[in-house]
Amino acid sequence: MVQVRKNYPRLADGTLDREAWLRHIQAMAKLDGGTLVTLRKAVEMSEDAEQKAIDAENIWAEGTSSFLTGLEMVEILADLQIDGEALCAAMLYRAVREKRLSLKTVSEEMGETIAKLIRGVLQMAVIRSRTADTGEEKQRGAVEEHSENIRRMLVALVDDVRVALIKLAERTCAIRASKKADEAKRRRVAREVADVYAPLAHRLGIGHIKWELEDLAFRYLEPDDYMQIARLLDEKRLARQDYIDDVLSLLRNELAKAEIEGEVFGRAKHIYSIWRKMRRKNIGFSQVYDIRAVRILVPTVRDCYAVLGIVHNLWRNIPNEFDDYIASPKDNGYRSLHTAVIGPDRKVLEVQIRTFAMHEEAEYGVCAHWRYKGTDKKSGQLDGQDGYEQKISWLRQVLDWHEEVGGNPLQEDLQASDVDTRIYVFTPDGHVVDLPRGATPLDFAYRIHTEIGHRCRGAKVDGRIVPLNHELQTANQVEILTGKREAPSRDWISRSMGYITTSRARAKVIHWFKQQARDQNIAEGRTILDGEFKQLALADFDFEKLAKKLNMHSLDDLYAAVGAGDVGVGQVLNAAQRMVKVEQGEPVPSLTAPVARDGHADVYIDGVGNLLTQIARCCNPVPGDEIMGYITQGRGVSIHRKDCANMLRMQSDEPERILQVEWAEKPTEVYAVEIMVEAYDRHGLLRDVTTMLDSQRINITAMQTHSNKHKHTVDMVITAEIHNFEELSHVLHRINQLPNVASAKRRILH
Repeated sequence: MVQVRKNYPRLADGTLDREAWLRHIQAMAKLDGGTLVTLRKAVEMSEDAEQKAIDAENIWAEGTSSFLTGLEMVEILADLQIDGEALCAAMLYRAVREKRLSLKTVSEEMGETIAKLIRGVLQMAVIRSRTADTGEEKQRGAVEEHSENIRRMLVALVDDVRVALIKLAERTCAIRASKKADEAKRRRVAREVADVYAPLAHRLGIGHIKWELEDLAFRYLEPDDYMQIARLLDEKRLARQDYIDDVLSLLRNELAKAEIEGEVFGRAKHIYSIWRKMRRKNIGFSQVYDIRAVRILVPTVRDCYAVLGIVHNLWRNIPNEFDDYIASPKDNGYRSLHTAVIGPDRKVLEVQIRTFAMHEEAEYGVCAHWRYKGTDKKSGQLDGQDGYEQKISWLRQVLDWHEEVGGNPLQEDLQASDVDTRIYVFTPDGHVVDLPRGATPLDFAYRIHTEIGHRCRGAKVDGRIVPLNHELQTANQVEILTGKREAPSRDWISRSMGYITTSRARAKVIHWFKQQARDQNIAEGRTILDGEFKQLALADFDFEKLAKKLNMHSLDDLYAAVGAGDVGVGQVLNAAQRMVKVEQGEPVPSLTAPVARDGHADVYIDGVGNLLTQIARCCNPVPGDEIMGYITQGRGVSIHRKDCANMLRMQSDEPERILQVEWAEKPTEVYAVEIMVEAYDRHGLLRDVTTMLDSQRINITAMQTHSNKHKHTVDMVITAEIHNFEELSHVLHRINQLPNVASAKRRILH
């Protein structure tokens, strides 16, 4: 069996005393009996998986052990009093990562929630595997920008706080173990920890993990500076300890006189923080005031200020060395009073004063005030919360905080909206590029370099060829396939075709076309508009009149403007819409009905047709609530909240009277339009067409299909409700992009 380290309880044969260790973890994490049974099973699975690997000589790496790493990760997390599911996931993570256990097995044996946590931590491992080499020879500014993008992407990948905590525990184990590794590996792990995981621990407010990660990373990245400070500390350790003991005794007596129940103890100063302060303030070791430091913990905030008065009465405080982080907390939520005084023997002494609760928050951060109480164990969500927004509400808060890396402020704050509006993708050599959500490979190409965008002929995402209007996702690796000459397509600037979503890329394409000859632009513009209007069944349109409506001197000016990209096809279609509105057909009734509220018809419901509609008084739903409709007898449709007690009863008693409804915007005029689709028949074609229309929120009122079995073709006639020409053009382009579709165009009945 697997031999364990000396600091774990062991049986006579050297193996883990599992029950003694589990009792230790139960006490640390305050686990109940049922959770302990589940954790015991995880320990057994991990140990068995490792033993089978040893028997099969399937060794991951010399000197490593997925089982021992699991034990160490559990101990780190138990100290944070994390829940049982996360402890089990930590126990099994390395076994899964080293392919000694499958996620399928974990899901079947331990449950999907634990498997999902492990999957999340594995996803975060992409940071390590794809991080580009950011050696010291590169400029520091570029390294910091690259590291910041990695941290942003890491945040975008996390949808459960426990995933981040498990990853922090795993990296803590990794940098501890790197002591025995070669120098190159030590520096690689240390660089990753310094750039990504120590700042993440800081953002989560987990002080004791942050300090350990910083000190170990500093030790391997700057070994000479580390050893120099360590020696200076060691030389004066005994004298400093005697001095601190005398100070502690004096402070305890003063607290007792003031009848304040508190704890007083010496505080160890971390080597990295000493070095950072020396560099930031350009001072020597002897001028770092908090080498000698004490910390006082008291029950209340009032006691904090009372103790501050006691300290300042005992010793003279040093000007400009007092910080009130209780009245003005740090950006990561840290609260405490800091003061530096001239203590006994005229030696500088730092004193920190805080409440017990503040101390717990400083040490354990997010874990101190959210121990996963009230968590739905089945879904992993907080009671009363659902969706991604609520699951990472804790992360949205910390993203608003300022951060420091190596003593330098970040170039910009991480805003909470970044999680929603930005994605982070990799170049082939591992650099991270941030783009707006919805960006395409073409947006990526132009973000890299204008010439790459102009020469773009195709793209690979994660090694697979994709269309140029493919929507990129966070963590994709994108490779642009280029030709020898610049040849952007005019289709790229068509919004309806979705090739480009960023204004930056669109501006570069438009600028390229502006540089082309006017005659070529006229020809291109004519081709674009002729094709567009033919597709919309507007072949006999008066283009001369349209050009004047768009303030063009001539039709050629209109063609040239469209060809160069100065005027978008959407602008032309909007102008045409106003000219021939009656040609689209008669307006059709909206599916949206107004609802009277306090005498005003300013609330609208989708799904009730023209029925009289009213808001139920029993639950009084407001826009944003999930709602359902109930067909009353003689009073139309009554709108209730989905969780209304009356609605729940009516669903059970009279399900035939229930309507699926939702809040809607004020209805606008829509027109019935027939769309003719010609395609080569295939399985799933009809589904793809209807799914695409549904994704565009296009209402289908009728559909006819006719298949030709001999030619293997199919003709579809779809009657849909359309607001305007621009929307119709967009829909036709989207249908034309579907596989096997030969053409899609508007049909006019004669």
